[in-house]
Amino acid sequence: MTSRSAKDESDQLLHLVFGGELKDVKTHTFKDLSKLDIVGIFPNYESALKAWRGAAQASVDNAQMRYFVVHIHRMLDPDTDHEH
Repeated sequence: MTSRSAKDESDQLLHLVFGGELKDVKTHTFKDLSKLDIVGIFPNYESALKAWRGAAQASVDNAQMRYFVVHIHRMLDPDTDHEH
């Protein structure tokens, strides 16, 4: 097991990408929570955005399907102002 430096961990801005079918595209209420698509957790916004684009493009035929990027790092450390 390798240890990470303090700088490596401070540069880690976790993001969650997930999606699902909405009841109404004007809301964020999902039709079925058991069918959420958890794309993954990513170490930075750029990689999360790439994953989001791929998932969104793959579901383009379903107008009710939406994907989101959640800034987990903001929840873990809300007093810190990060760019993304």
